[in-house]
Amino acid sequence: MPTARRGGPPPPHENGVGGHRNGDDDPDEEEEEGGGEGEDEVEVEDEDEEEEPRLKYQRLGGSVPAIVSTDAAAAIAVADRMVALGTHNGTLHILDFQGNQVKEIAAHTATINDISFDAAGEYIGSCSDDGTVVISSLFTDEKLKFEYHRPMKAVALDPGYYQNYRRFATGGLAGQVLVLTKKSWGGGYHKKVLRDGEGPIHSMKWRTDLLAWANDAGVKVHDMKTDKGIAFIERPKGIPRPEFLLPQLVWQDDTVLVIGWGTSIKIAAIRTDSSQGLNGIQSITASYAKYVDIVGSFQTGYHISGIAPFGDLLVVLAYIPEEEDKENSISNSVPSRQGTAQRPEIHLLSWKNDEITTDALPIHGYEHYKAKDYSLAHAPFSGSSNAGGQWAAGDEPLYYIVSPKDIVVAKPRDTEDHISWLLQHGWHEKALAAVEAGQGRTELLDEVGSRYLDHLIIERKYSEAARLCPKLLRGSPSAWERWVFHFAHLRQLAVLVPYIPTENPQLSDTAYEVALVALTTNPSFHELLLTTVKQWPPTLYSVSPVISAIEPQLNSSSMTDSLKEALAELYVINSKYDKALTLYAELLKPEVFEFIEKYNLHDAIHDKVVNLMTLDSKRTVNLLIQHRDTIPPNEVVGQLLHTSKSCDKKHLLHSYLHALFETDMNAGKDFHDMQVELYAEYEPRMLIPFLRTSQHYRLDKAYEIFAQKELVREQVFVLGRMGNAKEALSTIINKLEDIQEAVEFVMEQHDDELWEELIRQCLQKPEMVGMLLEHTVGNLDPLYIVSLVPDGLEIPRLRDCLVKIVTDYRTETSLRHGCNDILKADCVNLLVKYYHEARRGVYMASMDEEVTGTRVDEGSSRANERSSLRALEIKSRTRCGARCCLCFDPLSIQDISVIVFYCCHAYHTSCLEGGLDLMRSNSTHDSDEGSGDDDGTPSGESPMRCVLCTTAAA
Repeated sequence: MPTARRGGPPPPHENGVGGHRNGDDDPDEEEEEGGGEGEDEVEVEDEDEEEEPRLKYQRLGGSVPAIVSTDAAAAIAVADRMVALGTHNGTLHILDFQGNQVKEIAAHTATINDISFDAAGEYIGSCSDDGTVVISSLFTDEKLKFEYHRPMKAVALDPGYYQNYRRFATGGLAGQVLVLTKKSWGGGYHKKVLRDGEGPIHSMKWRTDLLAWANDAGVKVHDMKTDKGIAFIERPKGIPRPEFLLPQLVWQDDTVLVIGWGTSIKIAAIRTDSSQGLNGIQSITASYAKYVDIVGSFQTGYHISGIAPFGDLLVVLAYIPEEEDKENSISNSVPSRQGTAQRPEIHLLSWKNDEITTDALPIHGYEHYKAKDYSLAHAPFSGSSNAGGQWAAGDEPLYYIVSPKDIVVAKPRDTEDHISWLLQHGWHEKALAAVEAGQGRTELLDEVGSRYLDHLIIERKYSEAARLCPKLLRGSPSAWERWVFHFAHLRQLAVLVPYIPTENPQLSDTAYEVALVALTTNPSFHELLLTTVKQWPPTLYSVSPVISAIEPQLNSSSMTDSLKEALAELYVINSKYDKALTLYAELLKPEVFEFIEKYNLHDAIHDKVVNLMTLDSKRTVNLLIQHRDTIPPNEVVGQLLHTSKSCDKKHLLHSYLHALFETDMNAGKDFHDMQVELYAEYEPRMLIPFLRTSQHYRLDKAYEIFAQKELVREQVFVLGRMGNAKEALSTIINKLEDIQEAVEFVMEQHDDELWEELIRQCLQKPEMVGMLLEHTVGNLDPLYIVSLVPDGLEIPRLRDCLVKIVTDYRTETSLRHGCNDILKADCVNLLVKYYHEARRGVYMASMDEEVTGTRVDEGSSRANERSSLRALEIKSRTRCGARCCLCFDPLSIQDISVIVFYCCHAYHTSCLEGGLDLMRSNSTHDSDEGSGDDDGTPSGESPMRCVLCTTAAA
C-alpha cells in the first residue's frame, strides 16, 4: 500500500492544523528538496499517487486555550460523554467534546501523571507526583483521596468500579502494583500488592477482568477474576529509559493489547487454551487456560509517544528523534533542549507495519518538546473495524493529541472531507460521483457542480461542461441563467443550447433570446438553431429579436438553408404566414402544401408557381387546378415559360395543361396550340382524344407538328378534320397499310365516293385486295369488288379470302335462324306464363286486415272460409292495399263496383271510368283515326285499362 511522503505538500486540515513534518519550519530541508528536483525525481512523483488522508485535525477550543495559557496539560483521558484534562498544577478539568469546561476538580498539588474513567463514566481517578491518588464522582460530591508519599505514575479504575466494591489499581516509583478494594464492612479499603520489586510502574490499563501494567522489566498481564498472572512480555532492548519515553498500553478490544515502547510495537492477543504461550512469551502458569500470543511485532523509525486503535489499523503518535536524541537515548544521558525538535506525526499503520498515511502536526511550541511531552488518548468507539473507510454515525473514534500548550483532536474524515479533498486535487469527476452516490449533504452538489464547471471552463472543455449542466444545475433558474450568460460571454453558447431546460425550471425570456441570437451568428450553428426553434415552445421567448438578427443576413453569403427555415419557423410563430411561405417555397420543403392549406394561403402562391412545380409537380398541378379562379392559367403558363430556373419547364407546362384540359376543356383554350405540341412530345397517345374534343387549335399548325414527329394517325385525323378525306385515306393505305383502319375511316365519313376511292387504291396493290374483301363484309358486296378486279391480276390468298367470305356468310345465316328459333320459343313461354298469371285470383283484403297486417282467424265461420280459400291459388294482394288507386278511399264501400286488373291495381268503377275519359281527351291530338285501338277493341266499345300502368307505358 502506498505511503504519503513526508517531503510532499501537507494535506489541508481544519483551522490551519495539518501538514507534513518537512514544512515551512525546516527551510534547509526544503531548499535541499527544491535543489534536488530532476528528471528522476519527477518520474518518481508521477508514479506515486497521493494517498488521501484518513484523519482530519482540529484544535480543541472552548475553555482549553484559557486553561493552557496559565497552566500546562499533563495527562488526558476520554470517556463516552466527556474528556478529563490533568494539568501540571494538579487541577482536573472535566470538558465536553467541544472543550468547554463542565467541572473543575482541585485534586492534587503537583503534576497529574495519569487519569482513568470507569466504564460507566461516573467516576474518575487520577494520580500525581504529590504521592496521592484521588477518586471523584462526576455527578456527586463524593471524593476519595489516598496518600502514598511517593510519586504515583499510573492509576486504573475497575471498569465495574461501583459494582466491584470501588476497586482500582495504582502504581508509581515505589514499584508496587497496588489493588485497593473497599471493605464490605467496617469501612476502609483492603490493599493488595500484586507485584513488587521490579522497578517503578510507568503505565497501567484495565479492560474487563484483565489488568496490564508496564515497569522497568516489561509488561505483565494479570487476570483479576482468578487473581493469576497470564504472561510477561519483556521490555524491548535498546530503547530509551522510561523516564524519557514512557511505554504506551492500549486495549484494542477485550482480548487484544497493543504495546508501544520506544521504537517497538507489539500486539498481544489473549488466548484461551491449555497450551503454553508462543513467540517466546514466558507463561507464568502453564496450567492456566489463558495465555498471551504476540500476533504482531515490528520496529519503527521513530519514538512512540502514543498509540490507539483505528478499526483494524493503528494510530501512532510519532516523535522524530534527531541524531543527538538517538545518541543520548542510547547512552541514557539527559538530552539538552536546543529548540530544534521536529513536528510530531500521526502514522496510520497496519499490524504488518504498512504505512497507510502520515500526517505532520503543527503543535504550538513543538520545537521545544520531547517525546515524553506528548500523549495520545482516544474516545471509545463501537466495533473493531470500519467498512470501506467510512464509520457509521456515532461510531467515529476521536483522538486527542496532547502537548503542554496545545490539544489537537483527530477524527476520521467523513464523506464531505473526502469530496473536498477530491476537489482540491482536481478529481472533480470522482467528487461528483461521490455526491451523486448520496455521500454527504445534498447542498454539496451545488458547490461541487460549480467548481467542476469552473474547472472544465478553465480547461476549455466546453462541451463536457455543457453536458454536465443539467445534472449539476438541476432546477435552479438563477444558476442556469448565470451559466447561459457565462457561456454567451465565452462565445460557446452553442454547446449549451441543447441542454437548456424549457420547464422545471423555466428561465427568463431574455436567456432564451440570447441563446437563439447567439446561434444566428455562425453558419455552423444554423442547423442547431433550426432544431432549437422547432423544439422550444414559442411562449418561452419573443421572436422579434431573433428575426431582427436573421433578416439582415437574407441576401448575404452567410445565409444557409437551415437559417432560412429557422426564419420561416419564426415567421409562423409571429403569424407572418406569407413570408414563411416564401421561404418554404424557396427551400422546396415538401410540407409547404399542407402549410398552404392549413393557413389558406392560396392567394399568396401567385409568384411561387415555379418553385412549387419544381418541388412536386403533381401536387402543385392539383392545387392550381382547384384554385384556377384565383390563379388563372395565363399566369401559371407565363411563369413557367419565362422562368430562369433550371427545370424542365415544357414538361411542367404539359402536366399543368393536361390536368387543366381534363378538368375544364375550355379553361385553357388559348393554349391548345401549345398543348398539341406538348402532347406530341410527351404523351402522343393522348393526341387523338384531345384532337377530337378540342376545337381551339389550328389544324395547319397541328398537321405540321405531326408531320415533323411522323405521327401518321394524327395526320390522318387532321386531314379528315380539314376535309381532305381522300388524302387521309391515301395516308392510311400507303403509310399505315391498315385496311381495317381505312375501312373504319371511310365508315366514319359517310361518303360513298370514299368507298370507290378505297377500292381504287386497293386495286393498285394486289396484296390489299384480299384484305379489303375480309374487312368490307357487311359494308360492300364482295362480288362487286371482285368484278372490278382486272383480268389476269394476281391477288395473293384470294381463294382463302373467298372461302372465308362464304364461310362467314353461312355462319351468319345459321346464327340468324338460331336466333329466330330462340325468339319464338321465348314468345311461347311468355304467353304460357301470361295465361297462368291471368288465371290466378286477386285477394281483396278488408280494411281491418290492412291495418293489423293479419287476417282475422277467430270464430268457427271464419275457419271454414279459410279452408275454402286455401284451395285457391292466390296471385297477390292489391298493390294499393284495400283502397282505390285513384281516390284512395276504401274499396269496401257499399253499392260501388270494384274492378281489379291482373297487375293488382284496384279501382272503383266510377273512378276508373273517369280516369279513362281523361286519358282519351288528352290523347285525341295524337291520333287522326279512331277506327280501333292497338289491342283490337272495337271502336264502339269502351276499353277497360289500368290507368297507372297505361300512363307509365306512355
